[in-house]
Amino acid sequence: MPKLPNIKLPKPPVPPPPALNPAPKRPGAKKPKPSPVEAAQGAGTHAVGWIDERTSLSGAARWMMFRKIPKGTNWFYTLGSATMFAFLSQAVTGVFLAMYYNPSVTQAYESVRYINNEAFLGEFVHGMHKWGSSVMVILVFLHMARTFFFGAYKYPRELNWVIGVALLILTMVMSFTGYLLPFDQRSYWATIVGVNINGTGPLVGPYLNDFLRAGPFFGATTLSRFYAIHMMLLPGVIAALIGAHLYLVAKLGTTAPPWAKAEEDEALREEQV
Repeated sequence: MPKLPNIKLPKPPVPPPPALNPAPKRPGAKKPKPSPVEAAQGAGTHAVGWIDERTSLSGAARWMMFRKIPKGTNWFYTLGSATMFAFLSQAVTGVFLAMYYNPSVTQAYESVRYINNEAFLGEFVHGMHKWGSSVMVILVFLHMARTFFFGAYKYPRELNWVIGVALLILTMVMSFTGYLLPFDQRSYWATIVGVNINGTGPLVGPYLNDFLRAGPFFGATTLSRFYAIHMMLLPGVIAALIGAHLYLVAKLGTTAPPWAKAEEDEALREEQV
């Protein structure tokens, strides 16, 4: 009968030596309670983790925010972000103004007067919205100029350039439709001139003129039409295009300045020699 081979069993792991002078454990001892600051920090961390476990937004945030930046990036590249924050400022202040504004030919001017003279911080919010529109228009033009002179409209960023041009046009339309809302003498007659200029355009000019006036003449429905376009239609379209614009920027990256030169690899230079 053949003998079975001797199998060596592994030795059991040696437990670590006991700590010197261990602290005596009292029966029924409870863990110390965290301070209110630590509890608040832990609650925030658990809440963020709970949301991220169910939505997986951390991956999208890392993809959007952590990306390579070309060498030579300077303050000119912040014009796009400044334009976006100007739009957000216009959206926030516009919501507060809409709480008091009445888009009626008999009450529009009075509601604006109430905002500026009687509402709490009304003049401040109205001033931010009024002058912020001019700031946004200036920033849009500066951003488009930077994109053009830096050559950021070339392959593969042509679609992003088209979206930027659409945002520029919508920004101008937003300013034009918002100019009538105070419904004073200056805004009324300036809007009539602007609408008549649009009506002189070829083919679509007369139809665009009738659409903006909401009829053959300026009337009560004209102010409501401008208010609906300015308050509900344009902000949604602009926000959607800004989202698409930011997605393409994160996907394709930003272009290096035209004066920046690529650094040659020493190993490749030696191979060429």
